[in-house]
Amino acid sequence: MTIQEIEEQIIDEFSAFEDWLDKYAYIIDLGRECPMIDEKDKTENNLIKGCQSRVWLACQRDDEGRLHFRADSDAVITKGIISLLIRAFDGQTADDILASDVHFIDEIGLKEHLSPTRSNGLTAMLKQIKMYAIAYSVKQ
Repeated sequence: MTIQEIEEQIIDEFSAFEDWLDKYAYIIDLGRECPMIDEKDKTENNLIKGCQSRVWLACQRDDEGRLHFRADSDAVITKGIISLLIRAFDGQTADDILASDVHFIDEIGLKEHLSPTRSNGLTAMLKQIKMYAIAYSVKQ
């Protein structure tokens, strides 16, 4: 699936919920399904700067040039948010990630319903994903 197709799927899923308490509960559930980072990868280099909670994100490129992300966080909502981002970008090429506009975040109203510190964390997570894509696009 393309990033755009995954984004549309996420938008559809979130439209099924009437209020934000239900959406938060769904985000927390997504965090339980997050592709877990190996303990050995919970390093300072993989720690995302700018998040109030601790969030680790690791990335590898496979032989076909697709990026694969793994993450963890010490906060359940944050873990759900990074899981949502991984869902959109895991298995995509660096070029596709860099070209994406990540419109689903605005469409589902995520940024406007987060506290300022969590919103900053979301921005930092997106930035780190894009930085991995830049790094791997240069290595090709």
